[in-house]
Amino acid sequence: MILYLILALKSLILIVSVLISIAYLTAVERKVMGSIQRRIGPTTVGMYGTLQPFADALKLFLKEVVLPMFSNRNLFLGAPVVTLTLSFVGWAVIPLDKGVVISDFSLGILFLLAVSSLGIYGIVFSGWAAGSKYSLMGSLRSTAQMISYEVALSLLILCVIFCSGTTSLTGLCEAQKSVFFIIPLAPIALMFYISMLAETNRAPFDLPEAESELVSGFFTEHSAFPFAFFFLGEYGNMILISALASFLFLGGYLLPSTLTDLGSLMPGSIFNGIAIPGLVLGIKVALLLFGFVWVRATFPRFRYDQLMSVMWKSFLPLGIGFVLLVPSLIICLV
Repeated sequence: MILYLILALKSLILIVSVLISIAYLTAVERKVMGSIQRRIGPTTVGMYGTLQPFADALKLFLKEVVLPMFSNRNLFLGAPVVTLTLSFVGWAVIPLDKGVVISDFSLGILFLLAVSSLGIYGIVFSGWAAGSKYSLMGSLRSTAQMISYEVALSLLILCVIFCSGTTSLTGLCEAQKSVFFIIPLAPIALMFYISMLAETNRAPFDLPEAESELVSGFFTEHSAFPFAFFFLGEYGNMILISALASFLFLGGYLLPSTLTDLGSLMPGSIFNGIAIPGLVLGIKVALLLFGFVWVRATFPRFRYDQLMSVMWKSFLPLGIGFVLLVPSLIICLV
C-alpha cells in the first residue's frame, strides 16, 4: 500500500511539474517571439507578464463549452483528454538521474515511440467527431504528417540504438559518458530535430493548424477547457520529445566529459551537487525548446506537398541509408 502511495505521489509531482513547465514555456515563447519581431510581449499580468499563462488558463476553464450541433459528444470531449493524458504518460520512463525515475523500463525508447503513435487517435477523433469539414481536413493532414515523420524518427532512433546497444534511456545516457552522440551522429541529429518539428505540428510544418487555410485545424470547433487540453497536450509533447532528443544525442542528465573532469578536480564544487543531473537535463531541454520558438519566428510555412515530399523523397532514403551505414561502420571499427 505504501509503495502505491509513493508511486501516486511521484506521479502527482511529475504532472504538476510538467504543467508548470508548459505554462512558462508559453510565456517564454511569447516573450522571445515578441523580441524577435520587435514587440514587447505580455507585460500586464504579474511582474514582466509572469502570471499571464495562469490568467489565460483561468479564462479558458471559465468559458462555456460549445458543442457543435452535429458532433459526437463523447468523442468530441474525450479526444482532448486522450491527447493530454498521453503527453503525461511518456514521462514515466524519463530519468532525472540514474535510478531517479518512476519506471526504469528496459524498453523505454520503444515505449515512447508507442505513446507518440497513440497520440494520433486523439487528433483523428477530434476532427471526425466535430462534424466540421475544416476539423476533418485538419485531422487528416495531421495524421498523415505524424505517421509519415514517425517513420523517419524510428529509423534515426534505430541508428542511436546501434551505437548504444540498449533501448533503456538510462543505459543510453550512460553510453555517452565519453562523447555525446551528437558529435559522431551530427547529420542524424539534424534530421531528427527537423522531424521533431513536423511530429509536433510546429512551424514551419504547422500545416494541420494553418490559420490562413483551415482556421485552427483539427480543434477548430473546440473551445474552453477542451481547447485548453489540446493546447497543453501540444506543448507537453514538445517538452517530452525535447527530453527524448537530449537523451539520444546530448547525454541526457550527464555533463560533458570535460566539465566532469573539471568537477572531479574541485571537491565540493557545483558539479558534485545532488540536483545537478536534473538541472543539466532541464538546460538541454530548454535549449531545444528555444530552437522550436526561434524556428517558428524565423521560417515561413511550407506547402503541404513540400512537407510530404521532404519526408518520402529525402528523409526516408537517407534514414534507410544511415541504418545500413552506422552498423557497418561500427563493425568495421570494432
